Amino acid sequence: MDNNQKKPRVFSGIQPTGGFTLGNYIGALRNWDKLQDECDCIYCVVDLHSITIRREPAALRRAVRESAAMLLACGVDPARSILFVQGDVSAHAELSWLLSCYTQFGELSRMTQFKDKSLKHPENVNAGLFTYPVLMAADILLYDTDLVPIGSDQKQHLELCRDVAGRFNGIYGDVFRIPEGYFPKVGGRVMSLQDPSSKMSKSDENDNAKIMLTDAPDAIIRKFKRAITDSGSEVRAAEDKPGIVNLMSIYSALTGKTFPEIEREFEGKGYGDFKLAVGESVVDALAPIQSEYNRIVNDKAYLNDVLSEGAQRAGAIANRVLHRVRRKIGLE
Repeated sequence: MDNNQKKPRVFSGIQPTGGFTLGNYIGALRNWDKLQDECDCIYCVVDLHSITIRREPAALRRAVRESAAMLLACGVDPARSILFVQGDVSAHAELSWLLSCYTQFGELSRMTQFKDKSLKHPENVNAGLFTYPVLMAADILLYDTDLVPIGSDQKQHLELCRDVAGRFNGIYGDVFRIPEGYFPKVGGRVMSLQDPSSKMSKSDENDNAKIMLTDAPDAIIRKFKRAITDSGSEVRAAEDKPGIVNLMSIYSALTGKTFPEIEREFEGKGYGDFKLAVGESVVDALAPIQSEYNRIVNDKAYLNDVLSEGAQRAGAIANRVLHRVRRKIGLE
């Protein structure tokens, strides 16, 4: 292992499925930008993960490039970080197979996301869906990762990664670095605008429930005006006001204001004024991102260069770790 590594290493991947929501931005992508100042960051578009659901080939290729362009627009800087496409580094697939031989069937069968996705797609409960967490573990462990920025819905997968790495280390010695989760404190979980008991999801069939990063300003304002709120009219954080708390979390994440400051700002004002203010804060936050995204996604040569160089740099690190694993097992 590289004991001279000064900054903690961060690895994070995101699927190229259907664009990114405001929840993705507040809970993950915004932090990816900030982490570059203090960490050695490796960011990845995880195309291999996305094919547990059948994809139309041309649409998948387009989604991968659009996802990479949006990550760049959100602040991922190729000069300070590595950005690449998972499938361009074959070590991910190979280490996934090796780790699957050290992962117990019972461990995978307890993964709640497997159970949830199996219910959503009963016609295609494939082995890839079942072993998905092993590939995620390979993604993380290939880079001697210290920190993994994740949402609360991925905690179980990270714990499995830590368990498998610990098991492997217990057999072969100090092979893998054991990663820790990185959880943003504010706005980590953005909920649906139409059902504040559910996480905002890009797969939600109700378009009013989600804000996409590419939504036009008028669409964003309209969706916030239609957002479900609670009884009463007071902007206040309370257990019986999940809709208002969700909007307050979004507003807080984008303005830096605390809940007490938000309550004071909208004291004596109704939900209508507050929802409009939240919508406008989102429009303002996304405007420069949308402008940069449109520029990058139309510059094919630049995007190709970034992803090609990223794959080379990522592969150099990943292959060193993979060979370390192969030697310990006896494959080399």
